[in-house]
Amino acid sequence: MILGVQSWIRRTLGEIRRLEGLEGDPALRENLRQMGEANAWLLEKPPRTFREACQWIAWFNMASRTYNRDGAGGQIDELLRPYYERDRAAGILDDETAIWILACLLLNDPHYYQLGGPGPDGRDLTSAVSFLVLEAAHRLRSTCNLTIRVHEGLDPDLFRRSVRHLFEDRMGWPRYSGDKGLVEGFMRNGYPAELARQRIATGCHWMAIPGREYTMNDCVKINVAKVFEVAFREMMEDPGTAPGLEELWRRFGDHLRRAVLCTARGIDFHLDHQKHNQPELMLNLLCHGPLEKGRDASDGGVEFYNICCDGSALATVADSFAAIEQRIVRERVLGWGELHAHLRSNFSGIAGERVRRMLRSSERYGQGRSLGDAWAVKVSRLFTSLVKERPTPGGRNMIPGGFSWSATIAMGKVVGATPNGRRAGEPISHGANPDPGFRPDAAPTAMSLAVASIQPGYGNTAPLQMELDPGIADTEEGVEAVGNLIRTHFKLGGTLFNINIVDADRILEAHRDPSRHPDLVVRVTGFTAYFANLSPEFRQLVVDRIIADRRFRQAGDPGGSGGRE
Repeated sequence: MILGVQSWIRRTLGEIRRLEGLEGDPALRENLRQMGEANAWLLEKPPRTFREACQWIAWFNMASRTYNRDGAGGQIDELLRPYYERDRAAGILDDETAIWILACLLLNDPHYYQLGGPGPDGRDLTSAVSFLVLEAAHRLRSTCNLTIRVHEGLDPDLFRRSVRHLFEDRMGWPRYSGDKGLVEGFMRNGYPAELARQRIATGCHWMAIPGREYTMNDCVKINVAKVFEVAFREMMEDPGTAPGLEELWRRFGDHLRRAVLCTARGIDFHLDHQKHNQPELMLNLLCHGPLEKGRDASDGGVEFYNICCDGSALATVADSFAAIEQRIVRERVLGWGELHAHLRSNFSGIAGERVRRMLRSSERYGQGRSLGDAWAVKVSRLFTSLVKERPTPGGRNMIPGGFSWSATIAMGKVVGATPNGRRAGEPISHGANPDPGFRPDAAPTAMSLAVASIQPGYGNTAPLQMELDPGIADTEEGVEAVGNLIRTHFKLGGTLFNINIVDADRILEAHRDPSRHPDLVVRVTGFTAYFANLSPEFRQLVVDRIIADRRFRQAGDPGGSGGRE
């Protein structure tokens, strides 16, 4: 692996020197000379300067993407701070040059980087480099995946400036992670606070201790909507059982327990064989232990193994239970057999559509003190308890999370119609969020409270995704209000906050003709992307979420179909 990367650098170095000899512009020629000097040094030696450190990281980013599509970064401000301070003291670096170099690094690859947050001792890590990284991203105006770690000691200027950039640039970054919920949660696994503070945001919803922990974050997901579907059909097709809400909950719990056990066995099988199937060659080089122990990072080479296990489709399942309780059990306007028939027919015909809309208008997760909210808490707690009930059969610790990533589309395709009024094959709910259109006013505080209430609580995230109108922070008071919303969510136990600042009209126009807005960047889930580069299915997912939450949905279809119809 090392020889391969060195060969890559050497070939690039040859091209740099060829171009240097042809370049007529003195400034560009000098830049090529510095590029050549940095890469010649890095062939066999560690970086000495700020520029060399950024070049080294760029090579790692490219090599890791080539090897296994890795996107994990690190605490970028703290990693680069010693080089920055040394170069500034030596008089060989000014802030404008540092910003330019950082912009080049961010353009090279939108890896996930954390800014701010506490060190092991709780001291805030914000430095001059934190502000320079923010400024570089601001000037670059491209896709970016910066995370601000919010804690009590965070530099207030960094936080305020980050919120300002969020609204000025309208590109879905930065996002925010909540130190309180993450640290206290990870400590419930038996780890000290000093270690928990080192577990930082390194991916879409990933938390890990860089160089010391193997987590398989974002790989392991349980489609809880499918679990619900199996339990419901089993109950309805069992001639010896009278259908009922308690019976459905019992069967749902049994099947969810089976799903967790099946997943745990799969994790063991994967980790037992990963060293033969796809050894972690890049990771081994950058972790403490694998080279010293002679063992792969997936096979005991590192110190800590905390395997993430996400429950997906929370709102789909919570709203399904709530609709059943409201329409069948409490109001008795629908029968079990009738519901079963409409689900099997995918709500076909006029009667099916009437029932679908009735189910969609039931009390939903996110409305506040609703049946949906109660069921969301109940489902989340059940999932958490089952994941933490015991380690995998092979003794690996699992940590529950609540995220679907981009799997909402693929997971939805294998699930039939559900009692929340969702049609067969449609995407499941997004992450830990309420479904779009969860209440007429789409109140940010209601959504924030809902997602804070269902956190698994063991150090992994259940992200909140929010879409806000760009006019909300035209004033200092608006910036302050959004900052307070973020901080309050984390005080309530929230773990990760993703925000899109979007103009609904522009999104709709770009959806109709992506070529008209080639520079439009949106946060899809845990990552940002150019809207025009998304598949039609992904664009529709973003449109549905954004438009429904801004009350641009079709009249007469509560919680409806957004821009789809």
